[in-house]
Amino acid sequence: MTTVVDGARVLLFTGKGGVGKTTVAAATALRCADVGLRTLVLSTDPAHSLADALDVELGPLSVQVAGELWGQQLDAQDRMEEAWGDIQAYLTEVLTWAGADALEAEELAVLPGLDELFALTDINDHAGSGRWDVVVVDCAPTAETLRLLALPQVLSWYMERLFPVGRRVNRVVAPVLSRVSSLPVAGDGVFAATQRVYARLEAVRELLADVRRTSVRLVVNPERVVVAEARRLHTYLSLFGYQVDAVVANRLLPDGITDPWFESWKRAHAEHLAGIEAGFAPVPVLRAELAPGELIGVEALRRFGAELYGDDDPSGRFHEGDGLQVQRRNGHHVLRLPLPGAAREEVDLGRRAGELLVRVGSHRRAVVLPDSLRHRRVTGARLEAGVLEVSFGGRS
Repeated sequence: MTTVVDGARVLLFTGKGGVGKTTVAAATALRCADVGLRTLVLSTDPAHSLADALDVELGPLSVQVAGELWGQQLDAQDRMEEAWGDIQAYLTEVLTWAGADALEAEELAVLPGLDELFALTDINDHAGSGRWDVVVVDCAPTAETLRLLALPQVLSWYMERLFPVGRRVNRVVAPVLSRVSSLPVAGDGVFAATQRVYARLEAVRELLADVRRTSVRLVVNPERVVVAEARRLHTYLSLFGYQVDAVVANRLLPDGITDPWFESWKRAHAEHLAGIEAGFAPVPVLRAELAPGELIGVEALRRFGAELYGDDDPSGRFHEGDGLQVQRRNGHHVLRLPLPGAAREEVDLGRRAGELLVRVGSHRRAVVLPDSLRHRRVTGARLEAGVLEVSFGGRS
C-alpha cells in the first residue's frame, strides 16, 4: 500500500478532545520511522501534549526522538509575527488614526486564528524541503481543526479579490489622500507583504487539498457523541476538498475482558463500532484496543502502532475516494462533490459569476468552476448517497 508522491506524504490526525488523537499521531509517526521513512511529527494543537506522549522535550526546532523520527512543536506566534508584521503595523496605524488607543489598535490588527493559520505554513515548508518522507501532524480538536483547515481557502478567496483591486485603487488615491488627509496610506511594502501572505496561503491550500499527498485520519472512541461529531467533521472536510483516508476506532474493550460488569459496555462498543463502520463507509476503520496502561514513551507507542497497522504501510493511502469531478452525461455537464453524511436540508446552493456557492450547515465554500462550466446555466441539483451532483445545461 506504499504511495509514491512528489514531496513528503502528509498525515493529519484530529478528533474530539480526549479521544487519543495525539497518541495515535505519535504512534503512526514512530511506525513510519521504524519502517525506514524519514519522519517528522509536529503539533498544531495549542495544548501541545505531543511532547508528553513521546516523553521527550520538544520545541520550535525539530529534534531527534528515535531513529528516523524527529519531533517539533510549532511556535505559531513567531510565524504570525514574521508573516503579518508589516500588515499589522499598517492596520495599527489606521486604527490609531481612527481613535483606538495603542494597545487596542495592536490587538484589533490581528484576526482571530491567524497565529494557527501561519503555523500551517511550516507544514508546507517541511513537506517540500526534501528532508522528510512523511510529515505527521497532531491537529487541534475537531472544531479548531475545521476552522484551521478552512482558513487558507477562505482568506485566499478574499485576498484574491481585494488585493488586485486595493493595489489599483491605492495607486490612484494615495497621492491625493496624502495631500488632503492624515489617514495612513498603505505603501508598497504593505502590499508586498500581503502578496507574500497570499502566496503562502495558496501553497498551503494546494498541499492540503492534494489527495495524492495529504490525508486526514479521524480518531474516535465508541461513544455516540464522539462519533456524531466525527461524522459532521467528515462532511465539512469533504466540502473543502480534504480527504479522509481512514478512521481510527480507539480504546475498544478487548475481547479478553470477561468480567460480567463490562458486558453492557462491550455491547455498547460493539453497537457503536458497527455504526462507525457503516457511517464512514467506504472509508476503512482501523481498530485499537484499550491499553492496560498509559501509552507514554517510545516503546509503548511502538507496540501500539504495531497493533494498529499490522503489516500495512502506515503512510499509505487507505482510501482513494474521488474528490470534485466534472462528468458529461447525456449532453449535460455534471459537477460531483462528495459530501458524506450531509442531509438534504443542510445543503444550500447559490451561483455567483464563475463560482458555485455550496453551504452545508454553517460552513460555506465557493467552488471556482472550471472553464467548461463557467458560462453554463445550472439546470438541477441532487444529493444522493453522500454525493452532491449539480447539472449544467447550455451557455447562459
